[in-house]
Amino acid sequence: MKRFSSSTARRLTINRREAITLLGATAASTLTTAPSAFAGKPLVGYSLSHEDEAFLDDLEKRACLFFWEQGSANTGQVLDRARNDLAPGVRDPRKMASIAATGFGLTALCIADRRGYLPHAQIAERVRATLDWHLNHLHHEHGFYYHFTDIETGAPFPGTEVSSIDTALLLCGVLTARAYFNDTKIHEQATQIYERVEWPWMLNGGTAFSMGWHPKEGFLSARWEHYCELMMIYLLAIGSPSHPVPASAWNAFTRPVIEYAGYKYISGNDPIFTHQYSQAWFDFRNKHDQYTDYFENSVKATRAHKAFCLSMPKWYSEDYWGISASDYAGGYTAWGGPPLQGPVDGTVVPCAAGGSLAFVPSDCLHVLRAMQAKWGKRAWGRYGFVDAFHPATDWYDPDVLGIDQGITVIMAENLRSSLVWETFMRNPEAAGAMKKAGFLSAK
Repeated sequence: MKRFSSSTARRLTINRREAITLLGATAASTLTTAPSAFAGKPLVGYSLSHEDEAFLDDLEKRACLFFWEQGSANTGQVLDRARNDLAPGVRDPRKMASIAATGFGLTALCIADRRGYLPHAQIAERVRATLDWHLNHLHHEHGFYYHFTDIETGAPFPGTEVSSIDTALLLCGVLTARAYFNDTKIHEQATQIYERVEWPWMLNGGTAFSMGWHPKEGFLSARWEHYCELMMIYLLAIGSPSHPVPASAWNAFTRPVIEYAGYKYISGNDPIFTHQYSQAWFDFRNKHDQYTDYFENSVKATRAHKAFCLSMPKWYSEDYWGISASDYAGGYTAWGGPPLQGPVDGTVVPCAAGGSLAFVPSDCLHVLRAMQAKWGKRAWGRYGFVDAFHPATDWYDPDVLGIDQGITVIMAENLRSSLVWETFMRNPEAAGAMKKAGFLSAK
């Protein structure tokens, strides 16, 4: 059986179906406003139309609303998933928070603040509460956190592991908040959370990181040893000022090359999100190491993924494509391609294109706008697109997932302004890690 490398694939180990707001009705009224006045530096080489900006602004606003309403004001933890048809200010009754969704949420709060979607004072207070909870109250093992926990108590859900990749996703959000807010408390607590992580411990005597640790079984045998979303783990560890791993760790994972539809690029046998997650925060544009230019690698991966979808014209077209780890009518699965992975059945997953907005803007914007225009009444709700849908079978997921909303809102903002890239890379540890790993500017 294939060992899924993704953090989301490990969701299959527990039953995800089992599982106070400060906005209230006022937030709902803000969803129809025009694009906000903030304008950063758009992605070089691509010009957004007014209609593009309006669509992206609505998309981002709804995603940020998810992280606000489906997060705890007390702990800052964010639910792993929630229904997309909730009334304003209502939190989904399921209790399972995801440490990864919380990392995406901290970053989304920075976007919400810059775009003026929510009041600055309330956002800053939520960030402080989140950092205080994770530093002083939530259980950790050598600085690493459990993957799924109770949103209010922090108790781990049965069977969940202490996760290296999901902790890394949290840390990316923590460091984004540290660099974004001019706030001494936020800076101090974010620094302590990051510097507390004992990265060598998660190596467990090897050269590649373990995927996690369980209190009964100990370290998971699976390791982060082939190219996927893992780059953030290695860079965060190499850049750590307190518990670093050697720069040679950057060479600890393999980089298999595949070729599809004329595109040749580094990729594992994994869904498209593996080409997106690390690049939501680390800015790989115009840089390369001894192996490749990873930004251009993700451009090729996205184009190859679109070609893969269009090779199945029974289901997919220019106006309907994109498959990534997600829900489907049969539950949750890690699927996509190329090569073919999982039970691909014609379901579309909006975050597949959403997470690649900054890589292939024209194609990804086109398909997202086309799907919203055609199926918006069923596939578009309070928090934006549902996680997945299959119109031909009249199946529309009732839920949204925090990590899928998160990668979409971050890459939408990176396309519009490069905000997250520029903010995160102000952390000296991030730039320092890339330098230690051998990255050079493209000539």
